[in-house]
Amino acid sequence: MREYIKHLYRDTTIGHLLISPFKKLYDTYSRLLPEDVYIRRTFKSRLGYNLNLDNPKTLNEKIHWLQKNDRTPLHTLCSDKYAVREYVKEKIGEEYLIPLVYHTTNPKDIVPENMPDYPFIIKTNHGCGGHVIVRDKSKIEWKSVQRNLAKLLKSNYYYRAREWQYKDIKPCIVVEKLLLDENSNIPFDYKFSCCNGRVAWIEVIMDRFSDSVMTIYKPDWHKFEYIPLGYNPGEDIKKPENLNKMKSLAETLAKAFRNTRIDFYNVGGKIYFGEVTFSPKAGFLQFPSPKWDRIFGDKLKL
Repeated sequence: MREYIKHLYRDTTIGHLLISPFKKLYDTYSRLLPEDVYIRRTFKSRLGYNLNLDNPKTLNEKIHWLQKNDRTPLHTLCSDKYAVREYVKEKIGEEYLIPLVYHTTNPKDIVPENMPDYPFIIKTNHGCGGHVIVRDKSKIEWKSVQRNLAKLLKSNYYYRAREWQYKDIKPCIVVEKLLLDENSNIPFDYKFSCCNGRVAWIEVIMDRFSDSVMTIYKPDWHKFEYIPLGYNPGEDIKKPENLNKMKSLAETLAKAFRNTRIDFYNVGGKIYFGEVTFSPKAGFLQFPSPKWDRIFGDKLKL
């Protein structure tokens, strides 16, 4: 139901008009709640058990423990989809960055004259969602894109789920080359979950912009017989020839943190960095059974 309401709000005009007043009221109410109260209420509502930060055992509990007790400027820098490029360049090299097309803080700069003739993606640096994939710029309603970007730049992603690392990011617009495989499809998204600096499991998203089809592997590429709620099980794919290289790069980027997820794209054997995530699903990961929350939680040592 939650995803259906999101679809109505984001993708339909009448849905947006009907839901907007209620969303504004809810957003105002949520902003007034203290961070700890909001997180504990949301945790119980979504996961069905009380958040224990005194003796965290599950993965979700440990994510929230780190959110509260492990806050550094580096977390904020790496959560910034523009600023993180310098971190990646320093740690593993510029050759792993997706080519940057354009960067601005003014939505009115996003016009076809400033965009390339090849496919690209427009996004903001301070949160998730709101991206625009452009394969043919002549078919884009640019005024609509500018209006949407203006709204996104005024928002603070922190208030969506109290992920503190997003709170102080200065919003901007980033335009990057759109990565495509040999069939002009969006490439697989390899997500390396690192616990205490080491790869603990690997998620492969078959469509990175729908996040609906997933396969999960152990570091040695043996398949986990587990799929989180909200995803469809993906096919068992062949182990990438450069898997060890991707794992090494992920661990280099994750070394400074106790828990993080490093995303890569693998296009024709060339590796591209995607993003760094510190609290997947904001620490409200919905597992098919409580045992999996504990199994993955045991991999992370606080």
